[in-house]
Order: sequence, then C-alpha cells, then structure tokens
Amino acid sequence: MDLNLSNLRHGSGSENADIKKVKVLILGTGPAGLSAALYAARAGLEPVILTGMELGGQVSLTYSVENYPGFPEGISGQEMVDLFQKQAERFGAQIEYDTAIDIDLTNRPFWVKTYQAEYLAEVLIICTGATAVNLNVPGEKEFTGKGVSYCATCDGAFFKDKDVIVIGGGDSALEEGLFLTRYARTVTIVHRRNELRAGAILQNRARKNPKIKFIWNTVVSEIKGDKVVSGVRLKNIVTGEISDRPIDGVFIFIGHAPNTDLFVGKLELDEKRYLITDKRMRTSVPGVFAAGEVTDSIYRQVITSAGMGAAAAMQATHFLENAESEKVFKEENPDAVKENQP
Repeated sequence: MDLNLSNLRHGSGSENADIKKVKVLILGTGPAGLSAALYAARAGLEPVILTGMELGGQVSLTYSVENYPGFPEGISGQEMVDLFQKQAERFGAQIEYDTAIDIDLTNRPFWVKTYQAEYLAEVLIICTGATAVNLNVPGEKEFTGKGVSYCATCDGAFFKDKDVIVIGGGDSALEEGLFLTRYARTVTIVHRRNELRAGAILQNRARKNPKIKFIWNTVVSEIKGDKVVSGVRLKNIVTGEISDRPIDGVFIFIGHAPNTDLFVGKLELDEKRYLITDKRMRTSVPGVFAAGEVTDSIYRQVITSAGMGAAAAMQATHFLENAESEKVFKEENPDAVKENQP
C-alpha cells in the first residue's frame, strides 16, 4: 500500500503536524468502538481509538446497566466502560483523548485530522454513536442518571411501582412508555401537540393500557429535585398555564441524532442521517466500516453495539488481509498485472 501524503489537504497545516500512520483508526469509545478495539488489537492490528468529546459515549451516563450478560447484579455504565477500556488496552489498543474534526475518504490511506494530530489510516471504523435530543430545560443535565433517562429498556426496572412521565409523541415515546408499564405504577405521556405522531397500532395499544395517561399541548419547562428527581414544572402552550407535578422519573424520547456531521457528502447516509452499512458493517467506501448507534436507529443497546463493533473489526481484519495479498501478488507478478490492465 502506498503511504504517500498526496491526499493530505492543502492548507491544513500538514507540514508541521504530527502525522501518524496506523493500520486501524477507530472513532469513538462507546461499546461499539471499544469492542472493535478489542478485536482489532487481538488480531495484532494495533488500533488507535479517538475518544471524541466523551469517553464511553451514552452508556457512561447510565447509572446502572442490568441487561448486559455476565453482570447479574448490574454494573454502572462508567464501570462497564472502564472494563471495556482495560481489556482493549491489555491487548495493545491505544486510546487517544482527541476528536476527529476533518476527514478525507477519497484515497487510502484515509486522512483524519484531529485537534492534536493528523492520521493516515489503512482502515477506518466509525463508532461515533448518536446523541439523544435534549429538552434543554433547567434540571435536565443535573438529574441525568438520577431520575432523568433516555432509555426505558436500560432504566425502567429502577422505577418499579413509581410514577413516571414520558416526553414525546412519536413511535419511540409510545414504545418506551408501553415498556415502562411493566414496572411503573403510572406512565403519563406529555406531548406538546393535541394528537400523537405515532403509528395507529401503537396509539391504540397505549390508549387501552390502564396505566397510561396523557397530557396534551404541554411541555416540561423545568425538572426539579434534590439528589434525585422529585417533580416537573409543566406549561400548557395553548393557555399558558403553569403547574407543578410530583414525579419520580422523567423519560425523554423526542428523538436521537446520529453523530454523522463529519461524514455528510463523504459516506452514504439514510434519510435520518444514519450511516448506511451492509450486514458486514461496510459503508459506501471500501475500507471504511461503521458500528453501533451511528448506524443503528432501531435497537440502541449496549449489547447490540458491542456485537456490531466486534463484527466491524473482524471485517476490517479480512479487508487488510485481502489488501495485503493483492499487494504481494502484484509485486510478485508484475507481468500478469500489466496483461489485465485495459
């Protein structure tokens, strides 16, 4: 493989930058990224992982993960990330606390610019995840993991026989609300409109569930509490009426946004801006793979992201092996290569 630097962008400061050549560069250190790092490291590929803005991704904010096999008593999201990291590093993965800010996928090796360096990567595995859309109201950030959640599957069991609200009116909000009825005493769906956006079947199921109630034309303007959530302030957007409501948990489902801004126009995205991959985690550019929530708008679970990360690393290994075999063949059979050229 030719590692000349001709594909570096002019004016990027390349002359003085710290240019690092790596076999495998992984963007993101959530379950997908760290699992990919583990598998790539065990294959002897010496992967480098860029943490992005937050090591561990969304799971690091989860108070307790109880649905990951092997932890019958549960484990905090941050503890799980620490274990993932230690295991990957044990086999030679290198974690860099840095963020990719520019990228060029038109040639291999792929060029990635960060705040601190520039990389030339033979293979790129994208695990940048997705970010839950926030309400951006007082108390939301302070009580995340302390009564505020963005995942009913992850945290629903902590609200057994408690009263919770679900914010949103789409399919995700109703699906998660219905799931919460397995545990919660009541589930109140707060929606800013006077009708739901979810599909008819979900709406029918929700309306028939005796545990589910609805508050229409209303938004949450503040989340209150001391050490944990104890209530919310509601505002009716039609009448302007303000009211306070005691509550034990707030589940926010107003959407997820995949972290794909860096790849617009460079990789194929779907209508929701998730990266499109095939069943082998391959993107639209050969040598670029993706895993986890950056390409998964359906499951969004630690276990599925970890599995996708492992699969992406395995495919990356095969890709490099095939590329190396092709290179050796061309070097050993130059005449055959010439004969096959148009």
